[in-house]
Amino acid sequence: MNRKRCSLKLLERLSGPTKRYLIIGVSVYLFELLVIVIAQWWGASGVVAVTFSFWLGLIVSFLLQKLVTFQDKRTHHTVLVPQIAAFGLLVLFNFGFTILVTNLLVSFVPATITRTIALGITTLWNFYLYKTRIFSAGIGE
Repeated sequence: MNRKRCSLKLLERLSGPTKRYLIIGVSVYLFELLVIVIAQWWGASGVVAVTFSFWLGLIVSFLLQKLVTFQDKRTHHTVLVPQIAAFGLLVLFNFGFTILVTNLLVSFVPATITRTIALGITTLWNFYLYKTRIFSAGIGE
């Protein structure tokens, strides 16, 4: 019970965007794990399952992070196009990193673990870039 209280106190101390980022991130992570499990149940290899979960999770994550986490409701093309371009470049980098981690580790650990490792690492630099570059008020304006 003491751990639960510590976790709740830590969550209460986090700023709004950080708290929303973590909650959405965990939700999308669970969604991705479910996709991996289902894809492998259907016969997909670990790399194919992680690839499929990555792209589905990416779409859901972009929409929720933009609209909910950073409360960026701007949809004019002069804002949205640069955001999508910046996000796309970050995605390509994250995708390459994720596949590299999966290829390196899938012989030793399950695909869900390789995705978790890659996701944990990319989460750190994604939050910084989302907050300061991609969903900040200055992009596209």
